[in-house]
Amino acid sequence: MAQSTKAKPSTVKTVVQGFLNEITSEFAKGNRLEFRDFGVFEAREIAPRTAQNPKSLEPVEVPAKRRVKFKMGRIMREKVNGKVNER
Repeated sequence: MAQSTKAKPSTVKTVVQGFLNEITSEFAKGNRLEFRDFGVFEAREIAPRTAQNPKSLEPVEVPAKRRVKFKMGRIMREKVNGKVNER
């Protein structure tokens, strides 16, 4: 990115890290993030469950947690699936 924008690598790093920090903050608040034609990120609650230790076969309680789900947008889906439609 630094080469294509002719910006200093340190500046690009600071901007990208700030952007990622903001994304993390939004997920912590429970918000969803939508980037048109790229995709949608959502933090979802995973219910608690009982799993099994593969070594001892003992049941293990797994607590509830949050996971981030990503759904591709139209342009990304087309490019990933080989339907390159340059804009």
